[in-house]
Amino acid sequence: MRFDMADLASGDRYKLLTGVVVPRPIAWVTTLNPDGSVNAAPYSFYGAMGSDPPLVAFGPGNRDRATAKDTAANVRREREFVVNVVTADLADAMNVTGADFPHGEEELAHAGLTTVPSALVRAPRIAESPVHLECRELMTLEVGRNRVVLGEVVTIHVRDDLMLDAARFHVDTPALGALGRMGGRGGYVRTTDLLEIPRLTLAQWRERVERAEQE
Repeated sequence: MRFDMADLASGDRYKLLTGVVVPRPIAWVTTLNPDGSVNAAPYSFYGAMGSDPPLVAFGPGNRDRATAKDTAANVRREREFVVNVVTADLADAMNVTGADFPHGEEELAHAGLTTVPSALVRAPRIAESPVHLECRELMTLEVGRNRVVLGEVVTIHVRDDLMLDAARFHVDTPALGALGRMGGRGGYVRTTDLLEIPRLTLAQWRERVERAEQE
């Protein structure tokens, strides 16, 4: 079936996009409120955008047509944020922080989570998360009701036991147990079902084709 986006309501476009762009990593973002308290919220419009320099982007959207969500407002003011990786064992706590708490009320306390200081940014990290990306905002792009925050990753913290070889920067990704977002209002996926597909060189592909033609 074909769906032209211009013909659809915003909610219907959302359902289609989130149903087919899967799985999506989750940016569990911590920022500082104006009074110094900590805001935490999960966003599944998120991804790594490059490595030189290291970039991430996430889309916090708006609370309504005119009001930015707390995360977006905090990033605009502080120009920094932390992305905390969501693992399967933290799924419920992450879900709690996604609730629409009143402005200024700390989500982390309600979720039973704690913080630790960051190294290069003022916003703290979620202690229970095994990986943190400290980021500084490069720019925020606003298109319609969308807001895309582009940040440069200035420091990455990885729990020691998740490094297979720290000297070679090899992470034990399956052991990380990161959670992914699927479609629907409550669809998630575990990322422990690893499928290894070594990348082909052009020469290897041609050799495969030649073998197939000879059989």
